[in-house]
Amino acid sequence: MDNPRIARIEWGRLEGRRPRHAGSNARLGEHGSVIRPPVARVTLEDGSTGFGACWASQEQAASLLGVRWNDVFSPAEGVAEPWLPFDYPLWDLAGRRSEQPVYRLAMAITGVAVDKAYRAPCYDTSLYFDDLHLASEREAAALIAGEAGEGYERGHRAFKIKVGRGARHLPLEEGTRRDIAIVRAVREAVGAQSPLLLDANNGYNLNLTKRVLEETADCGVFWMEEAFHEDPVLYRDLRAWLGERNLPVLIADGEGQASPTLLDWAREGLVDVIQYDIFGYGFTRWLKLGQQLDAWGVRSAPHHYGGHYGNYASCHLAGAIRRFTYVEWDEVATPGLDASGYTIQEGYVSVPDTPGFGLSLDEAVFRRAVETNGFTVSLQA
Repeated sequence: MDNPRIARIEWGRLEGRRPRHAGSNARLGEHGSVIRPPVARVTLEDGSTGFGACWASQEQAASLLGVRWNDVFSPAEGVAEPWLPFDYPLWDLAGRRSEQPVYRLAMAITGVAVDKAYRAPCYDTSLYFDDLHLASEREAAALIAGEAGEGYERGHRAFKIKVGRGARHLPLEEGTRRDIAIVRAVREAVGAQSPLLLDANNGYNLNLTKRVLEETADCGVFWMEEAFHEDPVLYRDLRAWLGERNLPVLIADGEGQASPTLLDWAREGLVDVIQYDIFGYGFTRWLKLGQQLDAWGVRSAPHHYGGHYGNYASCHLAGAIRRFTYVEWDEVATPGLDASGYTIQEGYVSVPDTPGFGLSLDEAVFRRAVETNGFTVSLQA
């Protein structure tokens, strides 16, 4: 069949676990060690299938049944607008039907050449506030530096450090001093060549941002993410301040409920890195946005945390955007989701040249998830 219909959709939540408990950030409490990624598998009436992260409801899934393949996916555009809730399973299905990895399909849209042995740059995103139980600043710094060392052993060479302890969890001065001590300790632990990325989750104000960046100026901070809620007046001030001190720190933002004018500020040069969420914004829309950001000279680095599948989806997006900077890597093992084709070495993820997103499902595990916490909708015979 050249243009089969959508015949069946199965949905369920798998359960994965991080190698260690993840603590708080500047806004939120502990993130824990367990994640529950939602996965949908879409089957066409010719028997071909694809699966991926999906937050669609059963009603939305039922509405997709019977729709023709050519009406949901175009090789020139990706997933059609009405079906973006199924973005990832449909891209995976497109790759499997064409026997190509998703990054090659994406590359064909954007015109970016990719080597056959493709690698995507990544960073370790696991350095949360795991130290709040410690009274000693020195002990706290040693703990987080040790965690960074664990990431280094797993192959990472870039590290994002959560900062902003004084915004909620610690007294302001104590928390700010601890942030600074931790940045310095991580720098010592991972060496001078590893980029350090700071993420305050809007827990700083402008003056605190300047203080932390000034007191870590010799640490070579690569970017400052979500220092405070995005504000063009404050960003202009920070940009001028960085220039006066010759600090090459990039300004990154866009992860959460970003300002609708954030892209205008990026085009103006106030924001260097756009971080719209890989799931909330989606793969198809990110492809278009990435081309726009490339034209403006702005970097792309989609946010991803807590969904596991985003580790791999981001790798395929990286292959199609020229100014893609980093895959955010949240280390997780999820029974039922086989990602053995992906490996991390020297700060890069080796991406398998296999159809779709290069992942596979354990049928028994997925079937159990569908039966216990999910649903199945099928086209009537």
